[in-house]
Amino acid sequence: MIPFQYHNPTRLVFGVGAIAELQHFAPQLGRRLLLVYGGGSILKNGVHAQVTAALKQAGVAYVEFGGVEPNPRHTTLQKAVTICHEQQLDGVLAVGGGSVLDGAKAICAAAAMHADVWEIVVGNVKVSGALPLGTVLTLAATGSEMNSNSVITNWQTNEKIGWSSPFTYPRFSILDPQTTCSVPAEHTVYGIVDIMSHILEQYMHHQEQTPVQDGFAETLLRTVIDQAPIALQNPTNVDARAQIMYCGTMALNGLLSMGVRGDWATHNLEHAVSAIYDIPHGGGLAILFPQWMRYALDQGIGSKKLAQLGTHVFGLPKPIADTPTELLACAHAAVDRLQQFWQTLGAPTRLADYGIAHDRLEELAERTMRRGPFGRFIALDRTDAIEIFKRS
Repeated sequence: MIPFQYHNPTRLVFGVGAIAELQHFAPQLGRRLLLVYGGGSILKNGVHAQVTAALKQAGVAYVEFGGVEPNPRHTTLQKAVTICHEQQLDGVLAVGGGSVLDGAKAICAAAAMHADVWEIVVGNVKVSGALPLGTVLTLAATGSEMNSNSVITNWQTNEKIGWSSPFTYPRFSILDPQTTCSVPAEHTVYGIVDIMSHILEQYMHHQEQTPVQDGFAETLLRTVIDQAPIALQNPTNVDARAQIMYCGTMALNGLLSMGVRGDWATHNLEHAVSAIYDIPHGGGLAILFPQWMRYALDQGIGSKKLAQLGTHVFGLPKPIADTPTELLACAHAAVDRLQQFWQTLGAPTRLADYGIAHDRLEELAERTMRRGPFGRFIALDRTDAIEIFKRS
């Protein structure tokens, strides 16, 4: 385990009926708020009515801004920044899934800094403040409700870039698992894959003496694997939805990364794909992660850790002797089990499932190299990226 510091200032408000608590927390953001949401599903499932009722009870005024995309675009978010300035708004309340929350973080930073959203994302503007942000989560997936991370897309340049700032942690996040019961099966699956991928990115590390961190990760993975089929077979099962929602938050709030350095190469690979093809993030991860794992094994890296995944998470028999051959066989079996699980849920397995062919693999690889070689568990360069894309 390596030295670390941990701080997370977000207040988590979790449970059935939790949206009613918004009336007590909304005033922390100010008296005039920007209410940000996505394509309008919250207007159909009753969440919008619950949120606005709570805001009115709190005596908080709001201006609505809908239409944030699944891969939030900087041009859309810049329009929201303009509204914040024109309406002299005090803070932002984001209601939706991870894309809405990610977009809201960019709005908060750009509005406070009087800066262009994309200039902040690429690091040309140093963030020294942000409008206060609160969130009401309606999709279990990204963990954006309890971290400072944000991923924004520039459709003009086909770039999708992650960024973060200590000023963009939500002040509070309200999680009512009932709000996820109306999420379509396809997006439920993408969320499940995203949650598991966040866990796996941090699980794949080289640090020693990390039984607690690994144990946290393995418990979260087992829980999602147990609860995912229940939620898909019975979408209104609030208990299963609650477990998945809780796992999604714990997967990326800093709990798993204390004392370890995760990999994150697969997310870099996927961002290159979805920046060009605008595919669902979870769908891209379901395709790429198993291929990254197999590529690492072919390079002689990761057999011990992936064998541990197989025995501790998927219940594979522990190798009788930890010989390289037995560990490798167990590791490959673990990757197969992971891919098979995602496939049984309905996740894609090949880039061809989205109509992606070989003609732009070179361009995809170039985009992964924006900041040079990437990945901590196994360092990848352009040649490695091309090979993983080909296998996918």
